[in-house]
Amino acid sequence: MIELDHVTFWYHGHAEPVLADVTLSVGEGELVLLTGRTGAGKSTLLGTLNGLVPHFTGGHLEGTVSVGGVTTRSRPPREFAHLVGMVGQDPLAGFVTDTVEEELAYGMEQLGLPPQVMRRRVEETLDLLGIADLRRRALRTLSGGQQQRVAIGSVLTMHPRVLVLDEPTSALDPTAAEDVLATLARLVQDLGTTVLLAEHRMERVIPFADRMLYVPGDGTVVDGAPPDVLRDVPIVPPIVALGRLAGWEPLPMSVRDARRRAEPLRAGLRAAPARPAPTGDGPPLLTSAGVVVRYGPVVAVRGVDLDLHGGKVLAMMGRNGSGKSSLLWALQGTGPRQGGTVRAEGTDPRELPAAKARKIVGLVPQTASDLLYLESVADECTAADLESGAEPGFCRNLLDRIAPGVEPDRHPRDLSEGQRLALVLAVQLSAAPRVVLLDEPTRGLDYPAKAALARVIATLAAEGRAVVVATHDVEFVAAVADRVVVMAEGEIVSDGPTAEVLGGSPAFAPQVTKILGADWLTVDDVRAALPEAVR
Repeated sequence: MIELDHVTFWYHGHAEPVLADVTLSVGEGELVLLTGRTGAGKSTLLGTLNGLVPHFTGGHLEGTVSVGGVTTRSRPPREFAHLVGMVGQDPLAGFVTDTVEEELAYGMEQLGLPPQVMRRRVEETLDLLGIADLRRRALRTLSGGQQQRVAIGSVLTMHPRVLVLDEPTSALDPTAAEDVLATLARLVQDLGTTVLLAEHRMERVIPFADRMLYVPGDGTVVDGAPPDVLRDVPIVPPIVALGRLAGWEPLPMSVRDARRRAEPLRAGLRAAPARPAPTGDGPPLLTSAGVVVRYGPVVAVRGVDLDLHGGKVLAMMGRNGSGKSSLLWALQGTGPRQGGTVRAEGTDPRELPAAKARKIVGLVPQTASDLLYLESVADECTAADLESGAEPGFCRNLLDRIAPGVEPDRHPRDLSEGQRLALVLAVQLSAAPRVVLLDEPTRGLDYPAKAALARVIATLAAEGRAVVVATHDVEFVAAVADRVVVMAEGEIVSDGPTAEVLGGSPAFAPQVTKILGADWLTVDDVRAALPEAVR
């Protein structure tokens, strides 16, 4: 179905190729996972499959890319629409209509399908992705995860033979992500659709994948079965890291496989000393009482009370559309708030001038690119240092800690999703706010970048700041959070220590907890607790 024959690709102005002499073949009905470091070239590789690279992006392509026997060199991208369905990293950037139902039908209208066929496929896709209740909603009023499902649905309605997805589950809660991946697996098995997806959260996708492509960043591509590729690569999901620590061979690819071998490990951990109890909370840096947020008749946040304490990291979780982002914007002060009070350092943030409010409460939004407006990475960092009164180079040093290697002369819009997010994070943290609100901060970040972000968050907490992380990434929450709040329908339904909330939830439990029990959240916890002899 897909053939790449000695493909090499350079972007204009770059000395080294992003792809170097890549040759691979993907058969019909395969589900292939593409992974690698942030900015390594995954999106570029996916873009070659329908001709967006180089017809749209520019650059120089050598070699041949063919899909279904048709070479991308011979035709423009629009003539591959019926053959290759593409879902990008930013769903909102790809929408061309106003409502969900119109967006699902738009692609079929361009292909000239009969109205009765279009109507049937729209209904099938609404049910398939569980978004029937959103059919008449305006696209811009949806949460990030809901937008992601609509973007996938708008491609599925055209019944492409090849489906290409770039970070399809990055904004989805764990349950919704499993539903989408199960849907993709059903398309592969029942309809023979070929699926390629780039994904940093490998723990979600590996059980479904037939093959794995790893892009190390030097232009090459490592191709093989997931167990073979993961044996040697530096970026692995928690279940594989645990298997390496325990010396399991072959490495487990699912929680079920790992649980069957985990009893000796559990026995060694039962003899380990108990972890120290968390320290008490200091005085809150921000308090909110009875916060209400409405969008017309829709109530997004219903009378929420929340205290944020210095030196603590709070994780905010819940399904897509539960009100997490709306609550963060209300706390920050620039978002709507129809009821309740918010106090930080004795005042309401929305009553302060923007420059002063930014030093008290800083927010990194889901669509990080909204905060980028200059011509280069270097300009953004320089402006951030000036606006926040930081020393020259402070923002750039922060960026290098989170995502090293971002070229200073690159335009922010040309960065990968993960690099763009890291830049916005560095810009916002340059103001050194006392309260830091992060909305989906791990979207588009690989495991090393997430580990670097975790270190930055730990440093902020150690400096006495309050940090809130709204995310669907349970593995990241297990690594960084002291406390977890779960929201549903605009209300807080669970609030407690991380181990208590995650360990007692089948939906939010990290992989290590599912394998070893509620007392263990991360591989680092296990490594620290195990006696050397057991290891």
